[in-house]
Amino acid sequence: MLKRKAADEIKKWLDSKNKKCLIIQGARQTGKTYIIERFAEENYEELVEINFKQLPSARDIFAGDLTVDNMVMAMRFRFPEKKILPGKTMIFLDEIQECQEALTSLKFWAIDNRFDVIASGSLLGIDYKRASSYPVGYVDYVRMYGLDFEEFLWGMGISKDMTGKLCDYLHSRTVIPEAIHSQMMNYYRQYIATGGMPEAVQKYADTKDFREVDRIQRNLLQGYLYDIAHYATAEEKVKAEKCYLSLAKQLLDKENHKFQYKEVEHGGRAQKYFSSVEWLLRADMVHLCKLVTDIRFDLDDYARDDFFRAYTTDLSLLMAMKDFSLKQYIVENTLEGNSKGGIYECAIADALYKKGYPLYFYKNETAKKEIDVIIQKEGKVIPIEVKSGNTRASSLRSLMKNHKDIGCGYKFADGNTGVSEDRIITLPLYMAAFL
Repeated sequence: MLKRKAADEIKKWLDSKNKKCLIIQGARQTGKTYIIERFAEENYEELVEINFKQLPSARDIFAGDLTVDNMVMAMRFRFPEKKILPGKTMIFLDEIQECQEALTSLKFWAIDNRFDVIASGSLLGIDYKRASSYPVGYVDYVRMYGLDFEEFLWGMGISKDMTGKLCDYLHSRTVIPEAIHSQMMNYYRQYIATGGMPEAVQKYADTKDFREVDRIQRNLLQGYLYDIAHYATAEEKVKAEKCYLSLAKQLLDKENHKFQYKEVEHGGRAQKYFSSVEWLLRADMVHLCKLVTDIRFDLDDYARDDFFRAYTTDLSLLMAMKDFSLKQYIVENTLEGNSKGGIYECAIADALYKKGYPLYFYKNETAKKEIDVIIQKEGKVIPIEVKSGNTRASSLRSLMKNHKDIGCGYKFADGNTGVSEDRIITLPLYMAAFL
């Protein structure tokens, strides 16, 4: 059984004094249903689970007056074997995007506050036209992603104590013993090739067979393409699929990783495809890294909506867009050219995205300077360069020299820890998961 950090977030919700309903957000197949079911097993006597895709007739429970007594009575008739008792029963509304009335009902469950209600669903963001009935103010949120590298290590049998030791090395900025460092790099390459989708990680943990992992990754990708076909408007279906399937080419096959519409279709333009990228963003199928025109807080004030990089929300999906041989090259560390730099940039972006950071980048064509990723925390800007080897970070060094107000910058590299006099901290690539 894979250990997930989201379980701790759900426990915090359960222990909170001002409890609301809880919505678990996130892309499909990231383990939302699984973790909620396991959490219910450990914390409640009874679970009433309604999956609106699997059981569409259950919408009738929410078809009348949305009082808690009426809904509970309807559930008792529908599930007579269940003991639905306050404080002892969790009510789990899965794939809630399929029943708008159930989504609206969360307000009344929260006001009543006798029952613990958790809702989950993929593609919650695409139904923005009916946002007026969204229970704003009556729900808490936990966002689930695919496994990050630390969770992957737990799945490989590495204990929390051992991953905690990596955090100690990070905080003390000391060199990691070579035996540990080389093993972590091996695990990291395995993680990139596998990605963080739970089904793919579990299969790798059980079999260590990348052919089996590849099969699952491709099935997951087909599921995402099915969602585009099923949920996108008729106008967007083909365009959104083309944009999504272009991501591997955008990120791995060319030196400039900016999203370019000409890579979607010969002669493609933003006017035709930008709405499709927005749909993918709302559907949790991509996340964006926006260009900023200046490197200062607040970065969002300097971000350009029309100039961005687009990443898959998990590396498993990116791997499925390429030939199986890419996994072999990654694990054997024989990648070369644009693909090597691109894959590590994607991996660092993936790690930071899973930590909840909005991502930005900076590029100055005149000065030939580029900062791969920029994040901000507690009012401070943190520039980051990613190196597939351990070469000099000339752009980052120049930036730090000209911006004395920036406290530190990070260089993630295929090397060990180090701190330079110009406030640049060099860290192994895998340390982005522990930042």
